Amino acid sequence: MNQKIKEDNVKIYKGHIIFTESPEKFNIVENGFIIVENGKVKKVVSEIPEEYKNIPVSDFGNKMIIPGFVDLHLHAPQFPNVGLGLDKELLPWLEEYTFPEEAKYKDLDYARKVYSRVVEELWKHGTTRSVIFGTVHKEATSLLFDLLVEAGLGAYVGKVNMDRNCPDFIREDTQQSLKDTREYLEAHIGKSDLVKPIITPRFVPTCSVEILEELGKMAKEYDVPIQSHLSENTGEVEWVKELHPEHKNYASVYECYNLFGQKPTVMAHCIYNTEDEVGLMKNNEVFVAHCPHSNLNLSSGIMPVRHYLNKGLNVGLGSDVSGGHDISIPSVMAVAVQASKIKWLETNKEFAPLTTPEVFYLGTKGGGKFFGKVGSFEEGYEFDALVIDDSNFFGDDLTLEERIQRFIYLGDDRNIIERYVAGNKVEKPNF
Repeated sequence: MNQKIKEDNVKIYKGHIIFTESPEKFNIVENGFIIVENGKVKKVVSEIPEEYKNIPVSDFGNKMIIPGFVDLHLHAPQFPNVGLGLDKELLPWLEEYTFPEEAKYKDLDYARKVYSRVVEELWKHGTTRSVIFGTVHKEATSLLFDLLVEAGLGAYVGKVNMDRNCPDFIREDTQQSLKDTREYLEAHIGKSDLVKPIITPRFVPTCSVEILEELGKMAKEYDVPIQSHLSENTGEVEWVKELHPEHKNYASVYECYNLFGQKPTVMAHCIYNTEDEVGLMKNNEVFVAHCPHSNLNLSSGIMPVRHYLNKGLNVGLGSDVSGGHDISIPSVMAVAVQASKIKWLETNKEFAPLTTPEVFYLGTKGGGKFFGKVGSFEEGYEFDALVIDDSNFFGDDLTLEERIQRFIYLGDDRNIIERYVAGNKVEKPNF
């Protein structure tokens, strides 16, 4: 590789490099270098190899360089409801707050106002990749897609489907819902390398058999992934039993219609899964989006994250705005650890609490796997990264493990001084 090619395609960053190749421990290179070629990590080293000596180095001194955060589950249209109705359970909360808010997105001016803010908040909090629910409105969902492309962030964005068991003002006609979904997919597949469409049945209770069946076919036809909800709330689980007595359990409804791992699939919550469902998720490589803020706020329960990790399931974190009241993934990390400690006590200390490296892994590489080689600084991974300045905190004699733990619990967007997605520096969106 000649010098000119190197200078055009290679970048080197210096700082305290922290990532998690596996959940068990941090990978740390103090005062190390990340060599990035064509937007992907080439190597992490303590000394620059001779062949790279002529490449300029971006030196961040005592700052930490970590992977960007990954949010596996959020509802962009619910952002105006953050902090509202959180004294209710899931189903009443949907009826009183969520459905009325989501109905507003037939107004594109309103959608632009909210979605511009959502994208800015994702950037602000260092969420470089996210898996997002839109609404039933095709045009507003397309707008959200385009704003994310413009901002340079990575995402899957889904047009929601629901044609039963919801208010008339937001219920879709079945055939129109399918037509709009097909048009949305065709308009956005291949439009961006970073932002892509995803099949999005809201959840079984609001989707007819015809919707589920046809969405499963579309996922295969267009080769796109799937997102939905599973076993979030006890009332919801019972409701699915009543609606579908012909199926063994909640997960098997999705499975029946090829919406459960036949294409890459992420299911949010998964608090009350049976062992049969856990086995099906393992076999189908279904991802779990763990949303602890939301699960506590809406009295849903505590997901047995340790059990799922022990079983080898793919687990990441979700803010679940606005069931979750904070879009920050470090905030989700902190409460995930707290919730796991309560689950540890509930299970007679069978399910050990999450460690700091484990929860960091869940919020980076664990969720990043849904996007491919994302969420780590291993060779070949896309360079999604944050530069963290924690100099505003007390304590100059802390280890790097202690510094990253403190950032998770105490840090905020003011500590994130640079953001990179797929090797590109991403500036604050200017909508």
